Amino acid sequence: MSDGHGPTPETPSGWSAEQPPPYSAPPASPWTAPGSPHQGPHGGPPHQQAPQGPHAPYPPPPPYQQHGQQYGQQYAQHYGQQPPYGPHMPHPPALRPGIIPLRPLGLGDILDGTIKLIRSNPKAVLGLSAIAALIAAVPLAVGQAFVIDATRVALDDPTGAAEAQLNSVYGVIGQYGGTLISYAVQFVVVTLLTGVLTRILGRAVFGGNLSAGEAWRLVKGRVPALFGVVGLMAVIMIVPLIVFTLIMVALALNASASDLGWLFGATILFLILYVGYYLFFRTRFAFASPAVVLEGRGPIDAMRRSWQLVTGDFWRVFGILLLTTLLVGLVAGILTVPFTMAGTLFGMLGADSIATTVLAAVLLALGTMLGSMLTYPFEAGVSGLLYADRRMRSEAFDLVLQTAAIEQQRQGWVHDSADELWHPSNSARS
Repeated sequence: MSDGHGPTPETPSGWSAEQPPPYSAPPASPWTAPGSPHQGPHGGPPHQQAPQGPHAPYPPPPPYQQHGQQYGQQYAQHYGQQPPYGPHMPHPPALRPGIIPLRPLGLGDILDGTIKLIRSNPKAVLGLSAIAALIAAVPLAVGQAFVIDATRVALDDPTGAAEAQLNSVYGVIGQYGGTLISYAVQFVVVTLLTGVLTRILGRAVFGGNLSAGEAWRLVKGRVPALFGVVGLMAVIMIVPLIVFTLIMVALALNASASDLGWLFGATILFLILYVGYYLFFRTRFAFASPAVVLEGRGPIDAMRRSWQLVTGDFWRVFGILLLTTLLVGLVAGILTVPFTMAGTLFGMLGADSIATTVLAAVLLALGTMLGSMLTYPFEAGVSGLLYADRRMRSEAFDLVLQTAAIEQQRQGWVHDSADELWHPSNSARS
């Protein structure tokens, strides 16, 4: 069972101060079908009158199943040009049972929600991220340690040509071998980590917590689809590089010395165009992993779903993702640089021994791990919350979330069935 009973940091009762008082513990379930014997004409108990006057709250949205048209109408009333209580009346504060307010999100909401995701469940989020980062960092750090050791030997004995050549070979093998192994490990662990963190985020929106084990049990059935998405993305990103490299190698083998200039220029132009190509598809398919985990879609269907959600708001999604990458890259660099410098200097200036190489590798691995431990959950959190924001903006999904939150507040806990709300059949405009 999920740990959704405990209060959140906002208030002792577990509900944010942003939540308006009229939504506290309604006596009847808002999921009861309108017009049933258990409801009055305003969605409450029989004979209960809805509050009147200029400060009357908005009525809760209708049930999230089988009433999509009513959702669309209420969304137009709430967010359209004609508010139900006058053109100058401000909207009431949005419900906030978990890490975000249940309304379309701004940049501050997304960044704040990501930080709250990490703070609300640090054991699962940071613990899993640290394990994944350490596993991916070890091969790279070992390769870098070999490079440092080979460089130190060459500097200490510049006349030893044979030994220097041998060490340079070891350095090249360590550098590129460690990098390739690290990328292969990252392909596996980061894919799994993204799925687990997305599932934790899906419950945290409602104020519930999942342990790492619970999140893994919910995600493990979606692992093949997650790898399918990552594999398709790798093909889309890598194939142009391979094709261009083969073409340039073939041209260079048959080119004269005077042709090398335009080949170099063509390479620079291609790299500039490739950056735009990479960023475009990275933005278009940013929501594929959340669609796999939260909506239960297959790889191709999830990528198609991500493309549709990004359509109409491409530049905003692109800007937030790019800003997030720059922010976490800056912070991760600040954390990584001291360990990288210490490991490099110790490996270069230390004694010629296995212990020196091992210590340099440990320092490099710690630096890489600290940077990645922050990067992985933050990028996954921003991507997941952007996905939720796009659904709220394009599908009136905030009304679905609000209805569920009201029922969960009435019951006093977050049920496991909250995960099913992310299914696209519950969209107000589906």
